[in-house]
Amino acid sequence: MRPVNQRGVAFIIVLWIIALMSILLGSFAVIARTENLQARHLFDATAARYAAEAGIHRAVYELRNPDPLTRWVADGRPYEFEFDDCKIELRMTDDSGKIDINVADAVMLKALFQSSGIEERRAEELADAIIDWRDPDDLASTHGAEESDYKAAGLKYAPRNAPFETVSEVQQVLGMDYDTYHLIEKAITLYSGRNQPSPAYAPLEVLRAMPGMTEEQAQMLLTQRQAVPPGMPYNITMPDGTPVMAEGGGLTYSIESRATLPNGSSTRLDATIRLGGQGIGGRPFVVLRWRDGEDQ
Repeated sequence: MRPVNQRGVAFIIVLWIIALMSILLGSFAVIARTENLQARHLFDATAARYAAEAGIHRAVYELRNPDPLTRWVADGRPYEFEFDDCKIELRMTDDSGKIDINVADAVMLKALFQSSGIEERRAEELADAIIDWRDPDDLASTHGAEESDYKAAGLKYAPRNAPFETVSEVQQVLGMDYDTYHLIEKAITLYSGRNQPSPAYAPLEVLRAMPGMTEEQAQMLLTQRQAVPPGMPYNITMPDGTPVMAEGGGLTYSIESRATLPNGSSTRLDATIRLGGQGIGGRPFVVLRWRDGEDQ
């Protein structure tokens, strides 16, 4: 007959084996659930991403509409529609309403920074540093910065002394940081070629930087402008009495497309496009800038 102590040891071993198997089965269940959630998440992100891209194409189609009474207006007003069970929200901005950092003067740039909450002295320094980055000479502006200033700051690069090639390049300007760049990003462009932005298409960040404009006036003008139906004349004036004219839009647009799935997952695409035509192979549009990011 087996001794009692041996039976007790066997019982304990069996309990340990059962506990180990339970842990292993639990681990496999957690792994399987995690992989299922990851697969679901990847599927949702992919579906939302392509729905948002469909929104970009819809925006281009509507911007090319020959009928001015039904053509979508690129002044930042929202447009919504359904696409394959996804809710798409679009906002389009004609880049002629933005501040072109390759041609805007120091006064306009300083006003942009100040209206974004930057104190006056730093706004002057940033504005002049942008001018010095893009101008062809090595002579520093009054509050600007040239190569020696970048070296003194411990930076291993110098101003380009040529036009900016990307909007994000402005982050390299001496004194600029990401938080400040984030404040002005929606207000700047490289593609309008205009010394002054058009108030008919300017986003809020640009409107409040215009001469004599307060935050309240900028908000009111934006609301009034977006209430005007497509193709209808404006009856809106700037603070100095200058009428806002809708003419003069360009061919370059910034488009924000947000796609939201029924379960709440969403993805946003931000693109800058130029409408097609002669010179780019007859394509409907060409992408100048593209950024995508999942919101949830």
